Amino acid sequence: MKIGFIGLGNMGGPMAANLAAAGHAVAGFDLAAPMPEGVAQAASAAEAATGAEVVITMLPNGAILRAVAADILPAMGPGAVLCDCSTVDVDSARAVAEQAAAAGLGALDAPVSGGVGGAAAGTLTFMVGGTADAFATAEPLFDIMGQKAVHCGDSGAGQAAKICNNMILGVTMIATCEAFALADKLGLDRQKMFDVVSTSSGYSWTMNAYCPAPGVGPQSPADNGYAPGFASDLMLKDLRLSQQAADSADADTPMGQLATALYQQFVEAENGAGTDFSAMLPRFEKRGRG
Repeated sequence: MKIGFIGLGNMGGPMAANLAAAGHAVAGFDLAAPMPEGVAQAASAAEAATGAEVVITMLPNGAILRAVAADILPAMGPGAVLCDCSTVDVDSARAVAEQAAAAGLGALDAPVSGGVGGAAAGTLTFMVGGTADAFATAEPLFDIMGQKAVHCGDSGAGQAAKICNNMILGVTMIATCEAFALADKLGLDRQKMFDVVSTSSGYSWTMNAYCPAPGVGPQSPADNGYAPGFASDLMLKDLRLSQQAADSADADTPMGQLATALYQQFVEAENGAGTDFSAMLPRFEKRGRG
């Protein structure tokens, strides 16, 4: 299959490389990132999209997605599919899908979970919104880049699933970090804390698979000085998207609001920028009740 790939940073680069390694003809474009092995460099986003059966984008935000879509949709041939793997607001995903449909093109919003490690290993999970036909076209590519792709519904449903998932993730990580900090101050050994919670009603992904306490549980960014696997800055971005969606849908999300405020303080007013989102634990360790 002929594929255009726009946005070749920490996530997009490995994804494009995996497609090229599987034998697909991949043309890539990025303003700054180097071309992954096996990916042919295009002079522009529109050039990367020209003649492609599927164009994949991995971009920072909805405004950039809209701008790139305006550039590449006229270059795409009839029946081609634009598959956006960025995490953006639902409104932008739906607006781009409407533009694509008006041009006789397919469109998918397909944000991912799994981080940089999952992108490199080809074990991402894709949450996909769009038509069944467009999903069927891109599904073989999802099988190369990831381990699971869920067709969540119409356009925007993939972004909705990602936003809801990551709101849970942000809230749960804060609760996990708070609990470890409280356990420390109560004199409870961290390993004992993990042994109890990981096998009882406090079980969660943030405890069992991504434990924020160094030396406890499986290897995680906590064991690497909180170098980011999933940066606090990105968690703040996703939590803000969740609250933007909640405002639009008139949904009451008090825990999501609190998590957003805490990560905003951590990233913008403390030392959280550039650290993993699990670095909330040392933050809470240093703080008292007041």
